[in-house]
Amino acid sequence: MAYKRLFDIIRHQQEHYPQTDAFAYKLNGVWKKFSTSEAIDEINKVSLGLMELGVKPGDKIAMVSHNRPEWNFIDLGVLQIGAVDVPVYPTISPDDYVYIFNHAEVKYCFAGDQELYDKVASIKDQVPSLKEIYSFDNLEGVKHWTEVKALAKEERMPELQKFMDGVGEEDLATLIYTSGTTGKPKGVMLTHKNIASNVAATAQCLPLNESHRVLSFLPLCHSFERMVTYTYQSLGASIYYAESLDAIGDNLREVQPHFFSSVPRLLEKVYEKIISKGHELSGIKKKLFFWAIDLGKEFEFGKDKGLYGFKLKMANKLIFSKWREALGGNIIGIVTGASALQPRLERIFNAGRIKVRQGYGLTETSPVVSFNRFEEWDAKIGTVGYPIPGVEIKFDDDGELLVKGPNVMKGYFKNPEETAKVLEDDGWFRTGDLAKLVENKYIQIVERKKELYKTSGGKYVAPQPLENKFKESPLIEQIMVVGDNRKFVSALIVPNMQNLKAFARENGIEWESEEDLLNHPDVIAAYHAILDEFNPAFSNTEQIKKFKLLSDEWTVEGGELTPTMKVKRKVILQKYADVIDEMYNTDLRN
Repeated sequence: MAYKRLFDIIRHQQEHYPQTDAFAYKLNGVWKKFSTSEAIDEINKVSLGLMELGVKPGDKIAMVSHNRPEWNFIDLGVLQIGAVDVPVYPTISPDDYVYIFNHAEVKYCFAGDQELYDKVASIKDQVPSLKEIYSFDNLEGVKHWTEVKALAKEERMPELQKFMDGVGEEDLATLIYTSGTTGKPKGVMLTHKNIASNVAATAQCLPLNESHRVLSFLPLCHSFERMVTYTYQSLGASIYYAESLDAIGDNLREVQPHFFSSVPRLLEKVYEKIISKGHELSGIKKKLFFWAIDLGKEFEFGKDKGLYGFKLKMANKLIFSKWREALGGNIIGIVTGASALQPRLERIFNAGRIKVRQGYGLTETSPVVSFNRFEEWDAKIGTVGYPIPGVEIKFDDDGELLVKGPNVMKGYFKNPEETAKVLEDDGWFRTGDLAKLVENKYIQIVERKKELYKTSGGKYVAPQPLENKFKESPLIEQIMVVGDNRKFVSALIVPNMQNLKAFARENGIEWESEEDLLNHPDVIAAYHAILDEFNPAFSNTEQIKKFKLLSDEWTVEGGELTPTMKVKRKVILQKYADVIDEMYNTDLRN
């Protein structure tokens, strides 16, 4: 492996394929770029500045920011002196900040903008270890991160080199706190080797090189995007940071990237937007559009031959080529993780020559365990691929997936009890996910063990396969299956309001408010028809018997989704407890 510590990776890039745009972000409407050598200079100045502040190996430095090059400069500047960074989600509550900062004994914090600075500043007096907060944006009366750089003394470079030489691959690099949906957040301890080994193994399997650009928009504080960012650096790809989730469409057209990582929810949003535009078409154009969609739903890897292959070629020329243009025209791959992607979307995107591949991992595994490769003969729709080099898997008697390899964490910080629950003495890590092998090669995740429901009749139900199937309906935006310790399975459904309103207009349904629309008998009947269509794919115990339509979409800001857009089941169960109780206290077909 060419790099053993995380800060070796940027120097690996400088040595083998120095870039003029190693990192780029939008500033006042213009893309500002940092070359590889400029980035290294910034990183060194951060290290030297932190040394002047008295930061020592093992000290904890927090980062609370949206994606921007400064995040990388602080990250690697911290790591070079043997200190440990603590990336924190911008969206968590002040109480979580207090807990994490005190638990980690954070000494300094770097915050992105005014809102995030204010959030951290509001809890500063509750964190005795916290000496100072610096901002990335220029804020009135707030210390700017460049003040740390300004402290740098060039004559201390030999001392910095000694710090760097003293950092070993087994040393702690970062503490990443899990979302804490099941209690207090746990600090996952990842070493340089944990993450660097994951980078080296993943890099072998990606179709990227130094001529490529990538767009980054998933939170850098999440282990997935962070590891992928190191991987981009190792391969020499130029990293462009999206302005925001809302600006991704514009940024794709501007940057024309070759690759990006995503989560299923974002790809669902892209698909929904495309479909809504298809509904706006008329005549032959509309027929051709939905003919291509139907063709895409039949896609399988290796199936693009004969008559189907000819039809698919025509669909690509007439319809799907426009999808690729909307993604910038250069996309050679998209990798998605964090939760399951609907097989229907996998089929349609890949039919359109947009190579979407699912992967799987956890923060505790640095994070990648497996993913589908980008050659068609080495991927399987509906699975998360097979392990990356150096990672082993096995299955417990109940189907739980266990993982072993250099990527498995040291343990949970200051929490030996929780560590003992998941780390076996022989190095196997218990993922908590039930899974199985398909074709004796590809991993298929069935469900989180703790998210399995047990009906009052004693039957187990896995919500995820149900939810993925029902999300195939254009009238369903979000869905969460409920039924733990209940007589039957029900669902909370957030309709796709745009498609529902189009359906209502087409069927002569009149309404004054969205609430009226959701309670209209014909709308309720339409959703019962969806149940009738999709339920037969499941056993009688698993079938959804009742549902409630909800008017408010679940969001990260609202607290119903994690930062990677996974549903927080416990939060939603608490929030809609009365609604759920009402479903079970009325007759079945009401």
